[in-house]
Amino acid sequence: MKEYFLDIRNEFYGYDKARFFKDVMAGMTVAAVAIPLALAFGVSSGASAGAGLLTAIVAGVVIGVLGGAFYQISGPTGAMAAILMSITAQYGMEGIFTATIMAGVFLVLAGVLHLGRIIAYIPMPVITGFTSGIAIIIALGQIDNFLGVKSSGNSALARVFSYFDGGFDLHFPTMLLGILTVVFMVFYPKKLSIPSSLSAIVLMSIISVVFPFDIARVGQIPSSLFLEQRFSFTQISQITELIMPSVSIAMLCMVESLLCGASAGRMVGGRIKCDRELVAQGIGNILIPFFGGIPATAAIARTSVAIKSGANTRLVSVIHSLVLLLAMFALAPVMSSIPLCVLAGVLMVTAWRMNEWHTIKYIFKKRFKGAIAKFLITMVATIVFDLTIAILIGVCFALILLVSELSHIKIKFDIIDAKKLVSLNEPLSKKYEKVEVVYIMGAVIFANTQSILDLVDRLDDGVPVIFSMRGTSYMDISGASAFLELVESIKAKNTPVFIAGVSDDVKAMMKKSGVVEVVGEENFYWSVEMIF
Repeated sequence: MKEYFLDIRNEFYGYDKARFFKDVMAGMTVAAVAIPLALAFGVSSGASAGAGLLTAIVAGVVIGVLGGAFYQISGPTGAMAAILMSITAQYGMEGIFTATIMAGVFLVLAGVLHLGRIIAYIPMPVITGFTSGIAIIIALGQIDNFLGVKSSGNSALARVFSYFDGGFDLHFPTMLLGILTVVFMVFYPKKLSIPSSLSAIVLMSIISVVFPFDIARVGQIPSSLFLEQRFSFTQISQITELIMPSVSIAMLCMVESLLCGASAGRMVGGRIKCDRELVAQGIGNILIPFFGGIPATAAIARTSVAIKSGANTRLVSVIHSLVLLLAMFALAPVMSSIPLCVLAGVLMVTAWRMNEWHTIKYIFKKRFKGAIAKFLITMVATIVFDLTIAILIGVCFALILLVSELSHIKIKFDIIDAKKLVSLNEPLSKKYEKVEVVYIMGAVIFANTQSILDLVDRLDDGVPVIFSMRGTSYMDISGASAFLELVESIKAKNTPVFIAGVSDDVKAMMKKSGVVEVVGEENFYWSVEMIF
């Protein structure tokens, strides 16, 4: 807490009217971006547009004030909506509320246990594949509203397959308005300050009023901070069944929030306090269900808009929430008449833009086979399974590739004239005509112990051996055990063994495993040249 208040004091040091005005303008700009996305993500998650709007309001205040960086703007996101669809279909809103609170508790514990750096252990292609998988799920989940059709199922794929069983009767007015929304956003001038999503919703809503199509609309927007359908302790049930869904929500919140913070931190030249951000996200998600909202996480789109609009402090997040609250009360009748197909079109474009196209193009153009495999496997796993399993599969596959890569060590042999060597005790040239130098490059680990053991048959009996290990980056206990067996076999033939260029970490492992004792401390040298 002391560090938090110190950071707040530094953040607002020298705060004046000019900086406050910038925060107000930035907050209003972010709100303009957040309104259509909050409505769309609320609907696409299986809840309501009002639930999405309320989530953005509460998250903007609670998480914005307590968060690990002043520039983070939290609220409902497309990635979260993608995994909520299946949870809502299976457990209803009561299940969503309970799972959100449980996820909030997990996030608080993760922050307290300093797990904020866990994101650094997820490879870039895995994150990229996960993001693309989420984008596909979002797009598939909008087909109903976009085309005016009906589907059934607890997952995006199940709904797609249901079209083949239940028919695919298009509603042309709905489809036309959805397509117009997509076309409008794609060709919208980037120079305009008004967000394309907001402009599209306003324009298409006007068209739907001028031409009174029989299409589905958003419906009732709440006029209170507390929705009629919200969490109550009397609704707690199926806690055991909701453990995995809540873990998925917590994992997604952790990944999205910390990635957003890291990316935005590079934009402002700062660093996010990872553990504090997780605690803030946890507290926010514990409180949001009591208002009737859905899970929230940091959103890169809104965060980047805040930074580009001149955000100075975390007041931007609070101001954005106040603007949303005002819009909810003042514009409820207008927002309730927004066509669902228009929101679906906005999400279609959002899903396309979610993909990290620069990174995808880079790994495919450069033909990084391992990265391509990680990307594709994680993307497919995200679509077929849930978030937790997809991330686990991606990371495990990445680890398998890493071990496979590390297991390839290079071993090179070189024969040296013994007359060129000068031992510290007795010149080797008096006893031997030649000396064999073995260069070992790479990590000596469990996967390549056989390569080490095979050296016994490749070395000449009675010829002194110098192991040059400057290129040995790492040695685990299996590798050390194999190397000990190799050295003992050589020493059993009364053949001198020297080790040169070994790093401190590798030598420490050699000491623990007994290699140093067998070889002798005096036979370790900083470099091969010191033996000559």
